[in-house]
Amino acid sequence: MKFKELAEYFEKMENTSSRLALIDILSELFKKTPKEEIEKITYLIQGRLAPFFVPLEIGMAEKTVAQAIANAYDVTREEVLKSYQRLGDMGKVAEQLNFKSQISNLKSQLTVEEVFKILTEIANTKGGGTVEKRQKLLSDLLQNLDSTSAKHLVRIPLGNTRLGIGDPTVLDALATAKLGDKSNRKLLEGAYNRTSDLGLIAKTLWEKGLSGVEKLEVRVGSPIRSELCERLPNPEKVIEKMTEVDVQYKYDGFRVQIHKDGDNIRMFSRNLEEMTHMFPELTEAAKRQIKAKSVILDTEALAYNPESEEFLPFQETTKRRRKHGIEAMAKALPLKAFVFDILYKDGKQLLDEPLSKRVEMLKEVIREDDVLIRTKNQTVKDPKELSILLEDAISKGLEGLVVKRLESPYEAGGRNFNWVKLKRHSSGELSDTIDCVVLGYIAGKGKRTAFGAGALLVGVYDSKKDEFVTVSKIGTGLTDEEWREIHKRGDAIKVEHKPARVSSSIIPSVWIKPEIVIEVLADEITRSPVHTAGKTETEPGYALRFPRLVSFRSGDKRAEDATSVLELISLYNQQGKK
Repeated sequence: MKFKELAEYFEKMENTSSRLALIDILSELFKKTPKEEIEKITYLIQGRLAPFFVPLEIGMAEKTVAQAIANAYDVTREEVLKSYQRLGDMGKVAEQLNFKSQISNLKSQLTVEEVFKILTEIANTKGGGTVEKRQKLLSDLLQNLDSTSAKHLVRIPLGNTRLGIGDPTVLDALATAKLGDKSNRKLLEGAYNRTSDLGLIAKTLWEKGLSGVEKLEVRVGSPIRSELCERLPNPEKVIEKMTEVDVQYKYDGFRVQIHKDGDNIRMFSRNLEEMTHMFPELTEAAKRQIKAKSVILDTEALAYNPESEEFLPFQETTKRRRKHGIEAMAKALPLKAFVFDILYKDGKQLLDEPLSKRVEMLKEVIREDDVLIRTKNQTVKDPKELSILLEDAISKGLEGLVVKRLESPYEAGGRNFNWVKLKRHSSGELSDTIDCVVLGYIAGKGKRTAFGAGALLVGVYDSKKDEFVTVSKIGTGLTDEEWREIHKRGDAIKVEHKPARVSSSIIPSVWIKPEIVIEVLADEITRSPVHTAGKTETEPGYALRFPRLVSFRSGDKRAEDATSVLELISLYNQQGKK
């Protein structure tokens, strides 16, 4: 396939604000894609050259890309940056300059394979003169592409494709293209949750069919998508619904999945990012403490103060997410990782084994408490006993408890009542926080005009529809610096029209791609005809009353990991009556 044809599909996808139309456009593209190219095209749709857990990043800075564009179209970098300031999109700058330079569309004969190869070469360029070499490769590429292709190409090294496509949408399109409709999406999704690799799913489906996809298993070095918790209001409801449960403390840190293959240790975040280089003490501990040749462990890592012997809040733990000064920070804020599950051991995946068996296996795998600490657990079936454990957890400064069904499998990527989080609950108030996604911002008035945003339009995730739905406008809880930060981050991902996966009856001053996750506290959840979260033809939606920002969570959570509509409705039903 010619890259020009792929870019034309990108153009159609960018210009639609309907998720169903996105699926139709994508499935039409996939039907035309040969098996030799399906993996590469799937990655390019994600703005990637490999799955998210593979650290193959093009990662070119705006000024570097601007120089490549300038070289390609014989203008100065200053002219490019001036146009960028006006248009707010480097892709549009390349499109306009390409058009003005009158590069013939007949010249645009490069295939997807050829473009992918050059982009990979750019990503792999290291050492002396890296910037100049990358600029040369990109500018040569731009000289051989038409204006639409140039527009979509330059967005890839900048990490901003502006297509607004989520994983479920890609899976729906793959199922529609190859299997006739979306009904088998769940089977593809199961394999994706085990492997976290959409390109692999697509390639296997094209080469071996659905049966081949179903046989894809867990692999050391490929993260498994994390199982997540539902919520229940109190110990009585937990025992009523779950009868007998395994109880563990709930820690508020980084979800870290540890993969060990001999002496090769890799670690991944909940949003599939490789974090190995950030946590040297966990790497050494894994080599020292794990009694297995190959293993995958699910853990929660927290910053620890060795002087006071206490665990630190999440805001302190987040300081460990960094590219530089890692060794110094590891000494200042060492991590401990609480190991609470085992998903694979010595060639065998354990997802289908009951929790009770996995917990027993953990006892044999982790050597005595050190940096890796096996999470203490106990079995409970009395709500009074569960209440005492909850109070104990809160007295230790922890968030609460996680309770799990004893015989439940590990449901990769799932969120259901096999796992439930239990936190302190005050009658008549919403005491738990909500993870919201910023969808846009409303222009500020008075003092806030300086920040470019006066209120944030935020939403939650509707997993059934793969949509982000609105739940509130937030105008309090941000410092001046945070307003500037949100404006800066929002400008980098702003789009001209409502993203296809957003459902909103409120039109903000600026739409942005649903990527920034924030933690929000509110007084309560109310019904609202204005907001679209949980809204039906006959029932109003749900909204947050007096919301305020607590913290940014984009570092450890993807937008799709935000609070779901079902969780929001559950919290609404759990609220105490004043």
